[in-house]
Amino acid sequence: MPKLKTRRAVAKRFKLTKSGKVKRAKAFKGHILTKKSRKRKRKLKRKSLLRKSESKKIKKLLPYK
Repeated sequence: MPKLKTRRAVAKRFKLTKSGKVKRAKAFKGHILTKKSRKRKRKLKRKSLLRKSESKKIKKLLPYK
């Protein structure tokens, strides 16, 4: 059986927690930050967890994590 390749784009965007959940960054933090409130930008900084159904797909693309 050959080695599986890690999908590099996925590896850069998602990290796994020790318990196997998938962490992701929130969207809308890249630009046009002047009109967003300080509170909104602060909440966008936080990482969030992926849903179970989506995390199954991501884990297939990260075989050695």
